[in-house]
Amino acid sequence: MPIDDLRRQPLVVLNAKSGTGCGPELADELRALFQQHGMDAEAVLAHGGDALFEAIERARAHGTRLIVAGGGDGTQSAVASRLVDTDLVQGVLPLGTLNHFAKDLGVPLKLEDAVRALAEGAVRQVDVGQVNDRIFINNSSIGLYPEIVRERELQQLRLGKSKWRALASATLHATEGNPGIAVRIATEDEQHLRRTPFVFIGNNRYIMEGFDIGARETLDAGELALYLGRRRGRLGLVLLALRALLRRLEQSADFEMLAGEAFEITTHDQRIRVATDGEVGMMDTPLHYRIRRRALRVIAPAMK
Repeated sequence: MPIDDLRRQPLVVLNAKSGTGCGPELADELRALFQQHGMDAEAVLAHGGDALFEAIERARAHGTRLIVAGGGDGTQSAVASRLVDTDLVQGVLPLGTLNHFAKDLGVPLKLEDAVRALAEGAVRQVDVGQVNDRIFINNSSIGLYPEIVRERELQQLRLGKSKWRALASATLHATEGNPGIAVRIATEDEQHLRRTPFVFIGNNRYIMEGFDIGARETLDAGELALYLGRRRGRLGLVLLALRALLRRLEQSADFEMLAGEAFEITTHDQRIRVATDGEVGMMDTPLHYRIRRRALRVIAPAMK
């Protein structure tokens, strides 16, 4: 089938540090795969965020409108942050470890099939979330999860532990004592005061029980879903993690959920560690969360 102008000469920007590893050989393979579908792709290896953004700006200046992100959720989120509210379109090549965004869009995980989806799929408009000045495509959280991520990274760097050993050790370390934060959550109509081990804010609602835990049925419902963990003690948190691994969570028992277009979250700390799409950084409080309706244009397989 003829390729439209949007797809004729896409930029494929690859995260050289992605979970599966990207190198010159993969770039060559991708050029060949795109060529099979009549697409003359430029493939660029980016060795950091600055290089990734520079490649996008160069392509944009030359009239390129399709920016294909090759990497995991962090890479997809970084690219999306530059494309929101523009006429540029994001393509997704799932080359990371978990690839949640790709899965929720219905993008195939096999490379050849993902390229075919870019050639044959439709342009869709999806929501993104925003916390302060940071865009996220999947979720953001405060409390226990950012602490676990930070501790896991420290253990991998300092002690040379494998990813899963570091994760187990980090979880035990982060749940020592009585983990929990006091938060005030304000919506347009009401306020909620809670002490909770974590607050998880999703770009649209997540399935939090059963065998599809962690998935989203839609990315364009125009709402944030905020989940508060109910369990506080260390044993309860370890059991919660175990139930999550076994996919035996029960939303009503394990979480309290709020939905809305915006939330303001206040804590006792003026700065707090915040995770956005798996990346952790410090942010000033209060945290201002909002949904940005259909702000990102993506290519995805046709809806069934």
